[in-house]
Amino acid sequence: MKKALFIDRDGTILAEPADEQIDSLEKMEFVPGAISALKLLAGLDYELVLATNQDGLGTEAFPEEQFLPPHEKMIATLRGEGVVFDDQLIDRTFERDGAPTRKPRTGMFSRYMDSSYDLAASFVIGDRITDIELARNLGARGILLAPDTAEGLRRVREAGLTEACALVAAGWEEITEYLRRGERRVEIRRETRETQIVVRLDLDGRGDFNGQISTGLRFLDHMLQQIAHHGGVALAVEAHGDLDIDEHHTVEDVAITLGEAIDRALGAKAGIARYGFALPMDDCRALVLLDFGGRIDFEWEARFRRERIGDVPTELFRHFFHALCSAARCNLQIAARGENEHHKAEAIFKAFARALRMAVARQGFGYDIPSSKGVL
Repeated sequence: MKKALFIDRDGTILAEPADEQIDSLEKMEFVPGAISALKLLAGLDYELVLATNQDGLGTEAFPEEQFLPPHEKMIATLRGEGVVFDDQLIDRTFERDGAPTRKPRTGMFSRYMDSSYDLAASFVIGDRITDIELARNLGARGILLAPDTAEGLRRVREAGLTEACALVAAGWEEITEYLRRGERRVEIRRETRETQIVVRLDLDGRGDFNGQISTGLRFLDHMLQQIAHHGGVALAVEAHGDLDIDEHHTVEDVAITLGEAIDRALGAKAGIARYGFALPMDDCRALVLLDFGGRIDFEWEARFRRERIGDVPTELFRHFFHALCSAARCNLQIAARGENEHHKAEAIFKAFARALRMAVARQGFGYDIPSSKGVL
């Protein structure tokens, strides 16, 4: 699914003058750091969408011939730096009109509100609380540009928008760093007719929620604990499923939600190792090869003689990792052999955890995309 950055103009890209109207070239000035930040963000896996309210544009209050010169110069300047907006959304109404197209309402954004865009993984970037309101209304997350971050946080709290606001940033450099490194900490919810799943994940092992795992399947809980411990991540999973019918839906949906959490937490994957492999040896041998290159491929070479281990059918181990692989958008190869079936399953989960730990590790302080193509 596609992702987007919905970026405000006045006060965010261009400095906003006292009269809140950029109607001449003399009043056009870029916000410090905006050009270089947008140049970096243009290389990430987001569509760039300019979204701005321009009060009374095209009326006597704000003739179009006054709006166009500074706007077109901004567009040309950014284009010269390799920044091209995929779309420009401009509302021309006054606030008093109450138009459905005026931010924070979503009338301008209808084409982004179908199933082709992952709005939960998209961001609204702006300098006003209404931009965070827009993020909430879209089901996206907001980034508030506020030179006084303490004041910005206060405004967000007072507006009741804490959950919708992913970041309050003093400047563009902080925004760029946040989006390039990925959030590293996420919460993903999945609800179907069969299951209700919540996964919280921190790839750097931070969080007092770590180890709070309850799926209704004790052996699956035990295996997920192995991922948290040996993967060096903080992981919490709460699952309620139709176990009275079968274990399949719960195992599958936990895997899908965990895979989505890993993918979301990695963000643009800038600065990660990308590859991981593990070959733990005990009385069982398990090999896991992992690549977060964005190409989905799955191979499985492991056979179980027992029908169940604990309360989990052994046939679902393959299904678990296949579902996780698809949701995490990775290349995953797993092979295992051994006599003790419990140890074999545990070796697979431990090996996956170790490979995950290696692949998501940050490489120094750089934010290079780990691909010669420059994109994953």
